[in-house]
Amino acid sequence: MAGGWSKDGDVQQQIDDSVRDELERARRALPQGASARFCHECDEPIPEARRAAVPGVRLCIDCQAERDKRAGAASGFNRRGSKDSQLR
Repeated sequence: MAGGWSKDGDVQQQIDDSVRDELERARRALPQGASARFCHECDEPIPEARRAAVPGVRLCIDCQAERDKRAGAASGFNRRGSKDSQLR
């Protein structure tokens, strides 16, 4: 059931678009090319198992975990477009 100016299915379309955008962002962040033998941040050796599991890896597990913490969640867009969300 749609409300206001939205049509039936608009809410699900917004959810699908948000999920698709986040997946695309995550795919672009994946490393490319040959894996590094040493971490680009701390110069510690990257284990062979990690290099085999993550093609193009550039960071050790500890440095990658720290970078992931700093990155945080994506900001997200307000796709609702409702009058109330635009007035805030």
